[in-house]
Amino acid sequence: MRDLRVLIIDDEPAIARALRPALQGHNFAVATADTGQAGISMAASFAPDLILLDLGLPDLDGVEVAGELRKRTDAPIIVLSVRDTEKDKIAALDGGANDYLTKPFGMGELMARIRVALRHYGQSASALAPPQPISIGELALDREGHTLRLRSSPVHLSPTEYNLLETLMLNAGKLVTHRTLLHKVWGPEYLGDTQLLRVYIGQLRAKIEERPERPTYIITEPGIGYRFLDVE
Repeated sequence: MRDLRVLIIDDEPAIARALRPALQGHNFAVATADTGQAGISMAASFAPDLILLDLGLPDLDGVEVAGELRKRTDAPIIVLSVRDTEKDKIAALDGGANDYLTKPFGMGELMARIRVALRHYGQSASALAPPQPISIGELALDREGHTLRLRSSPVHLSPTEYNLLETLMLNAGKLVTHRTLLHKVWGPEYLGDTQLLRVYIGQLRAKIEERPERPTYIITEPGIGYRFLDVE
Protein backbone atom coordinates (compact mmCIF):
# COMPACT_ATOMS: atom_id res chain seq x y z
CA MET A 1 0.00 0.00 0.00
CA ARG A 2 1.34 3.43 -0.93
CA ASP A 3 2.00 6.11 1.67
CA LEU A 4 -0.86 8.53 2.21
CA ARG A 5 -0.28 11.82 0.42
CA VAL A 6 -0.55 15.28 1.97
CA LEU A 7 -0.52 18.46 -0.12
CA ILE A 8 0.53 21.65 1.66
CA ILE A 9 -0.65 24.88 0.00
CA ASP A 10 1.07 27.70 1.89
CA ASP A 11 3.36 30.55 0.82
CA GLU A 12 5.29 30.62 4.12
CA PRO A 13 8.50 28.59 3.62
CA ALA A 14 8.84 28.12 7.38
CA ILE A 15 5.50 26.29 7.51
CA ALA A 16 6.52 23.83 4.81
CA ARG A 17 9.92 23.32 6.44
CA ALA A 18 8.26 22.52 9.76
CA LEU A 19 5.46 20.36 8.44
CA ARG A 20 7.34 18.27 5.88
CA PRO A 21 9.63 16.33 8.27
CA ALA A 22 6.87 15.93 10.85
CA LEU A 23 4.51 14.47 8.26
CA GLN A 24 7.19 12.30 6.68
CA GLY A 25 7.99 11.01 10.16
CA HIS A 26 4.41 9.70 10.24
CA ASN A 27 4.88 8.00 6.84
CA PHE A 28 3.10 10.61 4.74
CA ALA A 29 4.30 11.53 1.27
CA VAL A 30 4.37 15.34 1.07
CA ALA A 31 4.06 17.84 -1.79
CA THR A 32 3.99 21.62 -1.45
CA ALA A 33 2.68 24.57 -3.42
CA ASP A 34 3.13 28.24 -2.60
CA THR A 35 0.26 29.71 -4.65
CA GLY A 36 -3.38 28.87 -5.04
CA GLN A 37 -3.12 28.09 -8.74
CA ALA A 38 -0.13 25.86 -8.17
CA GLY A 39 -2.00 24.06 -5.43
CA ILE A 40 -5.03 23.46 -7.65
CA SER A 41 -2.77 22.07 -10.38
CA MET A 42 -0.80 19.97 -7.90
CA ALA A 43 -4.01 18.46 -6.54
CA ALA A 44 -4.73 17.06 -10.00
CA SER A 45 -1.28 15.53 -10.53
CA PHE A 46 -0.40 14.51 -6.96
CA ALA A 47 -3.84 13.09 -6.02
CA PRO A 48 -3.55 13.96 -2.31
CA ASP A 49 -5.38 12.09 0.42
CA LEU A 50 -5.48 15.27 2.51
CA ILE A 51 -4.82 18.98 1.89
CA LEU A 52 -3.46 21.57 4.32
CA LEU A 53 -4.49 25.00 3.04
CA ASP A 54 -3.50 28.51 4.06
CA LEU A 55 -6.05 31.26 3.39
CA GLY A 56 -3.56 34.10 2.82
CA LEU A 57 -2.11 33.08 -0.53
CA PRO A 58 -0.43 35.59 -2.88
CA ASP A 59 -2.63 35.00 -5.92
CA LEU A 60 -6.02 33.67 -4.78
CA ASP A 61 -7.96 33.81 -1.55
CA GLY A 62 -7.83 30.47 0.23
CA VAL A 63 -11.62 30.20 0.39
CA GLU A 64 -11.71 30.40 -3.41
CA VAL A 65 -9.00 27.77 -3.60
CA ALA A 66 -10.97 25.47 -1.27
CA GLY A 67 -14.00 25.80 -3.53
CA GLU A 68 -11.96 24.93 -6.63
CA LEU A 69 -10.31 21.99 -4.89
CA ARG A 70 -13.68 20.66 -3.76
CA LYS A 71 -14.78 20.51 -7.41
CA ARG A 72 -11.81 18.25 -8.17
CA THR A 73 -11.30 16.06 -5.11
CA ASP A 74 -13.09 14.60 -2.12
CA ALA A 75 -9.89 14.69 -0.04
CA PRO A 76 -10.42 16.42 3.31
CA ILE A 77 -9.16 20.01 3.52
CA ILE A 78 -7.82 21.41 6.78
CA VAL A 79 -7.33 25.16 6.80
CA LEU A 80 -4.24 26.49 8.61
CA SER A 81 -4.55 30.25 8.96
CA VAL A 82 -3.67 33.24 11.11
CA ARG A 83 -7.19 34.51 10.48
CA ASP A 84 -9.18 33.76 13.60
CA THR A 85 -12.46 35.61 13.11
CA GLU A 86 -15.77 33.83 13.11
CA LYS A 87 -16.51 35.20 9.64
CA ASP A 88 -13.34 33.70 8.15
CA LYS A 89 -13.94 30.31 9.76
CA ILE A 90 -17.53 30.14 8.55
CA ALA A 91 -16.54 31.16 5.01
CA ALA A 92 -13.82 28.51 4.84
CA LEU A 93 -15.99 25.72 6.23
CA ASP A 94 -18.96 26.60 4.07
CA GLY A 95 -16.59 26.96 1.11
CA GLY A 96 -15.45 23.35 1.21
CA ALA A 97 -12.98 22.96 4.09
CA ASN A 98 -13.49 20.14 6.58
CA ASP A 99 -11.68 21.68 9.54
CA TYR A 100 -9.99 24.91 10.59
CA LEU A 101 -6.88 25.34 12.74
CA THR A 102 -5.58 28.77 13.72
CA LYS A 103 -1.85 29.54 13.52
CA PRO A 104 0.20 29.10 15.62
CA PHE A 105 -0.82 25.53 16.38
CA GLY A 106 0.73 22.53 18.07
CA MET A 107 1.91 19.65 15.92
CA GLY A 108 0.13 17.21 18.23
CA GLU A 109 -3.22 18.90 17.64
CA LEU A 110 -2.63 19.05 13.89
CA MET A 111 -1.81 15.34 13.74
CA ALA A 112 -4.96 14.56 15.75
CA ARG A 113 -7.06 16.60 13.32
CA ILE A 114 -5.41 14.80 10.40
CA ARG A 115 -6.15 11.39 11.91
CA VAL A 116 -9.82 12.29 12.40
CA ALA A 117 -10.13 13.68 8.86
CA LEU A 118 -8.47 10.66 7.26
CA ARG A 119 -10.46 8.21 9.34
CA HIS A 120 -13.72 9.62 8.05
CA TYR A 121 -12.40 10.05 4.52
CA GLY A 122 -11.32 6.41 4.53
CA GLN A 123 -14.78 5.34 5.65
CA SER A 124 -16.46 6.96 2.67
CA ALA A 125 -17.69 3.94 0.71
CA SER A 126 -19.50 3.45 -2.55
CA ALA A 127 -22.98 4.94 -2.72
CA LEU A 128 -24.18 1.41 -3.52
CA ALA A 129 -22.97 0.02 -0.21
CA PRO A 130 -25.54 -0.29 2.60
CA PRO A 131 -25.23 2.42 5.23
CA GLN A 132 -22.92 1.28 7.99
CA PRO A 133 -23.88 1.60 11.67
CA ILE A 134 -22.02 4.13 13.78
CA SER A 135 -20.92 3.45 17.35
CA ILE A 136 -19.45 6.30 19.38
CA GLY A 137 -19.05 6.05 23.11
CA GLU A 138 -22.25 4.53 24.48
CA LEU A 139 -24.28 5.46 21.40
CA ALA A 140 -25.06 3.02 18.58
CA LEU A 141 -26.82 4.40 15.50
CA ASP A 142 -28.42 1.85 13.17
CA ARG A 143 -28.50 3.69 9.86
CA GLU A 144 -30.52 1.01 8.07
CA GLY A 145 -33.20 0.81 10.74
CA HIS A 146 -32.99 4.53 11.64
CA THR A 147 -32.79 3.68 15.32
CA LEU A 148 -30.55 4.73 18.19
CA ARG A 149 -29.46 2.84 21.29
CA LEU A 150 -27.85 4.35 24.36
CA ARG A 151 -26.14 1.77 26.58
CA SER A 152 -28.15 -0.88 24.66
CA SER A 153 -31.49 0.80 25.48
CA PRO A 154 -33.57 2.23 22.62
CA VAL A 155 -33.88 6.01 22.38
CA HIS A 156 -36.90 7.42 20.55
CA LEU A 157 -35.99 10.06 17.99
CA SER A 158 -38.26 12.03 15.70
CA PRO A 159 -37.29 11.88 11.99
CA THR A 160 -35.75 15.36 12.23
CA GLU A 161 -33.82 14.49 15.37
CA TYR A 162 -32.53 11.34 13.69
CA ASN A 163 -31.39 13.21 10.58
CA LEU A 164 -29.63 15.83 12.68
CA LEU A 165 -27.89 13.25 14.86
CA GLU A 166 -26.86 11.15 11.85
CA THR A 167 -25.32 14.21 10.18
CA LEU A 168 -23.36 15.04 13.32
CA MET A 169 -22.21 11.45 13.93
CA LEU A 170 -21.15 10.97 10.31
CA ASN A 171 -18.93 14.01 10.79
CA ALA A 172 -17.70 13.10 14.27
CA GLY A 173 -14.66 15.12 15.23
CA LYS A 174 -15.39 17.76 12.58
CA LEU A 175 -16.79 21.22 13.06
CA VAL A 176 -20.14 21.37 11.22
CA THR A 177 -21.47 24.88 10.63
CA HIS A 178 -24.99 26.08 11.34
CA ARG A 179 -25.55 26.60 7.61
CA THR A 180 -24.42 23.08 6.75
CA LEU A 181 -26.68 21.47 9.34
CA LEU A 182 -29.68 23.61 8.43
CA HIS A 183 -29.21 22.91 4.72
CA LYS A 184 -28.77 19.14 5.15
CA VAL A 185 -31.58 18.60 7.66
CA TRP A 186 -34.18 21.25 6.80
CA GLY A 187 -33.26 22.60 3.37
CA PRO A 188 -31.95 25.85 1.87
CA GLU A 189 -34.96 27.92 2.92
CA TYR A 190 -33.94 27.48 6.59
CA LEU A 191 -30.30 28.61 6.32
CA GLY A 192 -30.76 31.54 8.68
CA ASP A 193 -32.87 29.80 11.32
CA THR A 194 -30.22 29.10 13.95
CA GLN A 195 -32.84 29.24 16.71
CA LEU A 196 -34.59 26.22 15.20
CA LEU A 197 -31.27 24.39 15.19
CA ARG A 198 -30.59 25.30 18.84
CA VAL A 199 -34.00 23.91 19.85
CA TYR A 200 -33.32 20.55 18.19
CA ILE A 201 -29.76 20.38 19.54
CA GLY A 202 -31.25 20.92 23.00
CA GLN A 203 -33.74 18.09 22.41
CA LEU A 204 -30.97 15.72 21.29
CA ARG A 205 -28.81 16.58 24.29
CA ALA A 206 -31.72 15.88 26.62
CA LYS A 207 -32.00 12.38 25.13
CA ILE A 208 -28.33 11.34 24.82
CA GLU A 209 -26.34 13.37 27.34
CA GLU A 210 -26.02 12.31 30.97
CA ARG A 211 -25.85 16.01 31.91
CA PRO A 212 -27.32 18.07 29.03
CA GLU A 213 -26.07 21.30 30.59
CA ARG A 214 -22.49 19.94 30.35
CA PRO A 215 -22.56 17.91 27.12
CA THR A 216 -19.87 15.37 26.29
CA TYR A 217 -21.09 14.42 22.81
CA ILE A 218 -22.51 17.51 21.08
CA ILE A 219 -20.20 20.45 21.70
CA THR A 220 -21.09 24.03 20.76
CA GLU A 221 -18.58 26.01 18.71
CA PRO A 222 -19.91 29.50 19.61
CA GLY A 223 -21.25 31.45 16.67
CA ILE A 224 -20.15 28.80 14.15
CA GLY A 225 -21.75 25.40 14.64
CA TYR A 226 -21.38 22.12 16.50
CA ARG A 227 -18.85 19.33 16.83
CA PHE A 228 -19.76 15.74 17.74
CA LEU A 229 -16.87 14.44 19.82
CA ASP A 230 -15.38 11.16 18.65
CA VAL A 231 -15.10 9.79 22.19
CA GLU A 232 -13.64 6.42 23.09
